[in-house]
Amino acid sequence: MNPHAAPFTVAAAQSAPIFLDREKSIDLACDLIHKAAKENARLIVFPEAFISGYPDWVWLVPNGNTRLLDELYKEFVLNSIAIPDESTQQLSQAAREAGIFVAIGVHEKNIESSGSSLFNTILYIDDQGEILGKHRKLIPTGGERLIWGQGDGSTLPAYDTPIGKLGGLLCWENFMPLARMALYAQGVELYLAPTWDSSDGWIGTMQHIAREGRCYVIGVNSCIRGADIPAEVPGRDELYGGEEDWLSRGNTLIAGPSGDLLAGPLIGETGILYAEVDARLAR
Repeated sequence: MNPHAAPFTVAAAQSAPIFLDREKSIDLACDLIHKAAKENARLIVFPEAFISGYPDWVWLVPNGNTRLLDELYKEFVLNSIAIPDESTQQLSQAAREAGIFVAIGVHEKNIESSGSSLFNTILYIDDQGEILGKHRKLIPTGGERLIWGQGDGSTLPAYDTPIGKLGGLLCWENFMPLARMALYAQGVELYLAPTWDSSDGWIGTMQHIAREGRCYVIGVNSCIRGADIPAEVPGRDELYGGEEDWLSRGNTLIAGPSGDLLAGPLIGETGILYAEVDARLAR
């Protein structure tokens, strides 16, 4: 239990990223950071792979179409970020100006070696604009392994902050009991779950984790249609349709330590969910 944190507001941003456009996605994220701060939120959480869009094509492109896979991967690399770089500096500046903690899903270039490996990462920034750290997805799911490398346990901390202990897992990592236990053992109070899973069962998964861990759970997804994919994206016309071609409908929610829904689920529309939390009630 965190004895210092008084009740405060958290925000969960369900939005469509600007697909395969790092600069515009960063600008959108900064706008949403300032918007949440104006509602007195102390923390804002973004979806998985928000910078610069979840690589949904890994489930759509036939394996034999290596030309299209290569073209898309090239764009994917060009619109990924390093930690730190100019993109993270821009996010940090927005967090500092707004006085808000930020957790955001990004495609991370591995600058520790060749720079050619990519990771599915949660980036954590504090309310002073300092990078707290990152979590790399441990085991990418199925087709995601065409894109992302595997993380490891070195990026599984829960960060001790003035608003409580922050930690989280990405998408189907949340089905891994030992990964969840690693966060529970550190006393996580604000459990973040950026995801791409918009199935009905995901809501129950988030509620179960909240109750199992006796923590607040902020589950955040994108809300994006085929019509949101820019025309210049390679293979756009053969892979995606229009307004009714949903890549993800959302299902963003905020659950309390008893598993009760405090906000959401938000389905089929963009928006920011808000809820008051009290880290003293967690764990």
